[in-house]
Amino acid sequence: MKLYTAHAPNPLRVNAFIHEKGIDIPTVRVDIMAGETREAAHLARNPLGELPVLELDDGTHISESLAICRYLEALYPEPSLFGSTPKDAAIIEMWTRRMELLIMESAGNIGRHLIPIFADKYEQMPDYAETQKRALMKHWAWLNDDLSDGRTYIALDQYSVADITAMGALFVMGFMQMEIPDSLEHVKRWESAVRAKPVWEGPNGA
Repeated sequence: MKLYTAHAPNPLRVNAFIHEKGIDIPTVRVDIMAGETREAAHLARNPLGELPVLELDDGTHISESLAICRYLEALYPEPSLFGSTPKDAAIIEMWTRRMELLIMESAGNIGRHLIPIFADKYEQMPDYAETQKRALMKHWAWLNDDLSDGRTYIALDQYSVADITAMGALFVMGFMQMEIPDSLEHVKRWESAVRAKPVWEGPNGA
């Protein structure tokens, strides 16, 4: 296997997953800002020109962060990051979906509509990005209320793909020079826990 990755939110999610699993996968860093994802070589791997991409030994290319993580979970089931029982898997899936739709989507929209490199891919609307900043803070506040029971992690109080999904939003916020308010003490507790993960270190971290 070979992983094509970058210094970006979705690659961070797969990198975090790999770190937690302790998997050794050769990586190739693709420079997004230099336009390498728009080049023919990368478009042959993923016609959407996005990252990450996992290349299998038979030449198959798997893109989309969650799909790559599910593939790796099937190959390396321990420690489980998707839930080891039907109940746990359902709860983690529920929270992962919430993080995708509420936290990651709002953060992603901020970047899509404000970062110049995306101008040829999206019709950028800076005013819409401002609404998404407000929406993101509302969603963090909602999560803060849910985490008020004292648990460290988002689902079942165990580190899972739900946390990894929300970590992608932290990456976007860092890039956009945004911070979670100190008033959201329970989310800040979660943030401290996930920022202690080694994925934040190194060239593909944050």
